[in-house]
Amino acid sequence: MHVYTLLVELGRKEGDGLPEGCTGAALVCYASGRDEAEAVREAVAILKQAGMAPLDVTGYGTLQERLAEGQEIDDDERTLMDRALAENAVIIAQMQTFSNDDAAPRRGD
Repeated sequence: MHVYTLLVELGRKEGDGLPEGCTGAALVCYASGRDEAEAVREAVAILKQAGMAPLDVTGYGTLQERLAEGQEIDDDERTLMDRALAENAVIIAQMQTFSNDDAAPRRGD
């Protein structure tokens, strides 16, 4: 089992819990899985269960892959990755909302 870093773009959906006035959001998630495809499927399923509208997912690899690319991973990020692995979970680490003034993702169904 591995933990993958994912960037998930969200559209709007009634009852999604995103702030009023935003057009969507981007989430940085850590998701566990046997491979990246499984981690993506799990993240999308969890977000849909939470009433969100995932539009697109970009994978950035495992901790080892990111380190091999020369990325610096701080202790807080490693702690969240360890938690995702230990709990076989999807952890949302960061959220950035978009407004009409931003380059927003497409509107979700």
